[in-house]
Amino acid sequence: MSWWEITADTLAASRFVISPLAETTAALKLLDRASAADPGERNWLAAHLPAYRAWLAADLVTARLVRVGLGGPWNATFLTPTPDATETDFGRELDRIARTAPDAARADLVEALDGPLPAELDRADLPRRAAELLDRVWRQTVLPDWPRRHRILEGDILARTARLAHGGWESALDELRPGMRWLGASRLRITLRDQPPRELAGTRLLLVPVTPSQGWLAWDQHRHAVVYPCTGALAHAGGAGPPGALARLLGPARARVLVLLETPLSTTHLVALTGQPLGSIGRHLKVLHDAGLLRRRRSGRLVLYWRTEVGDALVDGSGLGAGLGAGSGSG
Repeated sequence: MSWWEITADTLAASRFVISPLAETTAALKLLDRASAADPGERNWLAAHLPAYRAWLAADLVTARLVRVGLGGPWNATFLTPTPDATETDFGRELDRIARTAPDAARADLVEALDGPLPAELDRADLPRRAAELLDRVWRQTVLPDWPRRHRILEGDILARTARLAHGGWESALDELRPGMRWLGASRLRITLRDQPPRELAGTRLLLVPVTPSQGWLAWDQHRHAVVYPCTGALAHAGGAGPPGALARLLGPARARVLVLLETPLSTTHLVALTGQPLGSIGRHLKVLHDAGLLRRRRSGRLVLYWRTEVGDALVDGSGLGAGLGAGSGSG
């Protein structure tokens, strides 16, 4: 087990950050692993995996670089730099990778591999090759869909910020990634793997959501980052619909909104996830709220919605009759 000791000052300076480079790296990891976590990822891989495999078949050095640098239990540090909370331009983020010293890149690969560097990677152009591949993944698989992805990431941050306001850091950080849990006494369990503990005093903690089901840790002298997957984001954006019985009861579009509201979301987030117009989302939310299936709360300029216990029972299919009876009796 490995944990980070996080001081009150570090928590006070912590923030959520959207990183186009992290999103692109997560997309690259998903392409390389070719293993979908949900129907949405399966559809995305079907659309982009053939072209990706063709790229690497034509460039065996870059293919080996990806396998060694991102395919093992540890990432090569230069391929997953710690995001900068003030930098959200993909080109400038990517430039950090391209400007990596060749010796540093090779050393990072040796560390990730925990063994000698393969002969074909003992070369000076690895940072350039990595940057060119990431740029290609960005332009062809992420950028065309970036506005929707950005809205999903914003919605995830909004939901987790609301959780932070209600339940504190324990609620916001628990299960952010597999094995992660707030242990109390300023300790955050990061992974179940055995690693030395780290003290984060004097550094910033950045929480970086990505839409693919990928995640990793990164740090440098000034920042520590947890890159974590938004829950089911790509699945919601094109995967299977709501359960058949629920769809027949509420209508498919309204049922999908109810299914998505397991955690607090705004109308903007729901528009991004469902593809439904803002007016339609507003009408669905009003009907579901009036029926006692949703709660709502204002957070700044936004209104968040999430399911009540009756809404949970309706989605889960358990206690359906009791839940509906209680709801109708109160109205």
